[in-house]
Amino acid sequence: MSTEEGDKLHVVTADDISNNKKRLGKFLVWGSAIILAFTLLIQALDTNSYLTIDLETWRPSLYAYVFWAFCLCVSQVLTRGEHGKRVLFVLPAALFVISMVVFPLLFGLVIAFSDWNLSSPDGRTFNGLDNVRQMWGDPFYWNALKNMVWYTVVIIIEYAVAFGLAILLNSQIRARKFFRVAFLLPLMLSPVAVSWMIGKSMLEIRFGPISRFLRWLASEPSEELPSLLYYPGIYIADLAQWFGWASPSFFGSAGIARTMIMAMDAWTFIPFMMIMILAGLQAIPRELYEASEVDGASRWRQFLEITFPLMLPVSITAVLIRIIFKLKLADIIINITSGGPGGATDSVTSFIFREYRDRSNVGYGTLLAIVYLVIIVIAMTILIKLADRWMKPRY
Repeated sequence: MSTEEGDKLHVVTADDISNNKKRLGKFLVWGSAIILAFTLLIQALDTNSYLTIDLETWRPSLYAYVFWAFCLCVSQVLTRGEHGKRVLFVLPAALFVISMVVFPLLFGLVIAFSDWNLSSPDGRTFNGLDNVRQMWGDPFYWNALKNMVWYTVVIIIEYAVAFGLAILLNSQIRARKFFRVAFLLPLMLSPVAVSWMIGKSMLEIRFGPISRFLRWLASEPSEELPSLLYYPGIYIADLAQWFGWASPSFFGSAGIARTMIMAMDAWTFIPFMMIMILAGLQAIPRELYEASEVDGASRWRQFLEITFPLMLPVSITAVLIRIIFKLKLADIIINITSGGPGGATDSVTSFIFREYRDRSNVGYGTLLAIVYLVIIVIAMTILIKLADRWMKPRY
């Protein structure tokens, strides 16, 4: 008897299970499904005031769903034997995803077409396409969407900086281990901490050290100023005044505020791309560079013909993950500018957050979130398709 035939003797297939167990498994699934459907129906009727049971929460439906999920798992073993046990490695996780993603998404679709303001005593009421019409005529939402395009385009510069730092750390330089740790420090900080340390402290217009230093540079030349502030024929103070450093305001104008938000976000997440690219660089065989040196290739030629092509899969993966992080940009904006001045720094996520928190407009905010989700899914699907095409080997 072969090994494979011996293993088959220990596998209980669906043909070896008694009919009573199969009937019991089907009864558990369909019985629990009927209980779940009945509970959902009663809950919906009570929520819409067709019944007067006065259920305060959707907790009964949650309990019914958990009971149905448990019965479904048990029925897999009763009706499918060993194959059902293998399904149990995946089924609980799939049921959890359904309960935490699919159900809230369906509930969000209901809310998106409702007029639901938490400050109103009327509660949630269906308003059809009114939220859609409001979105089409909302200039602040489209401005936030346009800002997100600019925030995303900056990833190209972030990638270039991360690639350069990775090449630097991959080379034989002094204190290489120290610089690795130093460059990774921003990644260990949360965006909230970065926004408070830099935006609310160092760049604060009145007492921030950077602002005070720039004002000091732009002060009028006098005997008290050190001679270092004088360059032959030019006062550094005059140059500083020409740049507007006499009254520095990093978040007062739209362009500068947007640039500072981009800079702080880039400073936080460039180490993430850097460490991925560095891992890819260290995986490239040294023999390729040695062979190219024998052929007389320069460093720049090695980069174009060896490093960059071999790093393309890692680079595309790092950029795609960075885009996902960028599309969630909100912490720094909310803590520093709250979308100002005049919505110039708003991201879609921060704008939706303020719709919920400041205006308590749950219905309209949910619609904006769902539309943004659809845009993200479409955009990421296109990018992944393009990435697959770029990463295919060309002969």
